Amino acid sequence: MAEIAARPADLRRGRDAPGAEYDRSLAWAALLLAALGLVMVYSASIAIAEAGRHTGGNAAWYLVRHAAYLGAALVAAIAVFLVPSRHWQQAAPWLFVAGIVLLALVLVPGIGREVNGARRWLNIGIGSVQPSELMKLAVVLYGADYTVRKHAVLKNFRRGLLPMLAVMLAVAWLLLREPDFGALVVIAAVAFGILFLGGMSMRHFAALAGMLAVGFAALVLTSPYRMQRIFGFMDPWSDPWGRGYQLSHALIAFGRGEWFGVGLGASVEKLHYLPEAHTDFLLAVIAEELGLAGVALVIALLGWIVLRAFAIGRRAAAYGRHFAALVAQGIGILIGFQALINMGVNMGLLPTKGLTLPLMSFGGTGLVVNGVAIAILIRIDWEVRQLQRGLPA
Repeated sequence: MAEIAARPADLRRGRDAPGAEYDRSLAWAALLLAALGLVMVYSASIAIAEAGRHTGGNAAWYLVRHAAYLGAALVAAIAVFLVPSRHWQQAAPWLFVAGIVLLALVLVPGIGREVNGARRWLNIGIGSVQPSELMKLAVVLYGADYTVRKHAVLKNFRRGLLPMLAVMLAVAWLLLREPDFGALVVIAAVAFGILFLGGMSMRHFAALAGMLAVGFAALVLTSPYRMQRIFGFMDPWSDPWGRGYQLSHALIAFGRGEWFGVGLGASVEKLHYLPEAHTDFLLAVIAEELGLAGVALVIALLGWIVLRAFAIGRRAAAYGRHFAALVAQGIGILIGFQALINMGVNMGLLPTKGLTLPLMSFGGTGLVVNGVAIAILIRIDWEVRQLQRGLPA
């Protein structure tokens, strides 16, 4: 796995003070994003919370739930940090199978919950779970485990890539039945990104990339509502009250924010103009209230997490911990690619797609999964530092 290997000497180029047991800058970046997300979710959701029937007019309805989700994510992260990375490798195939089962259960009438024409949630009594979010992390773990196990034959299409392609097609079919095209794009990027980092031949990678591009284009062309999103993306002002409604109001929010924003809580677009302001379009509210400075801060923090994920992966590979290395870099791809799509949608650079901003947007399953992913990343870094000191990891 030469693509992810690094010299052990690189371990001495740490970002923390001598003797640090984990990457503090990574932990602080994640905590700062989560804290800023809590504030901005509250700001973006006040209007719809006060007007909603299910909220009882409680302005803090979304704030309380988002804080509870963050608490659950923190507890899950602490618990996950205590789990050695080798256990994740052993559990990876079973977690992947469990993810497929949950995706299938979503489609069963009476079990899966439908919202706005999409069936993506499972009711568990105290709330709902979104299996596609769980599958994103499961694919990171399974993809890393598969790549390590199949490394000797990874350049052979029939023995190395075809089995992975087959199971990914099954996942794709389940996601498209929901439908959840955004999750499919992220999961496909993560899976093939890990295979590429693990040693897939450039010829096979180029062929698969071409097949994915053709497949995604075919899905768009054969789906009227996806075509409408493409047309709305190309010229939102041609139909600002229809297919271009969300994007036009997101762009208005960005325009109003200018350099330093209109002030925290002073957004106009969140007042029933911009749909999903506290979830998919949270960045637009940040841009309006905190301006370019606020958006730049979010990009810098997310970018730092991605950079540290790849650095941790290289350091893990230097000690021969190839599964951990691929998991770390897979988490970097997962967070970075989803953030890139969300930001592109908010800024009008990509067609509208229902993906949240990692670690920030409202949503229980996504927040918990992101917290677990960061904890796994910090655990991998901790294990490498233990090995550096000559201690058992």
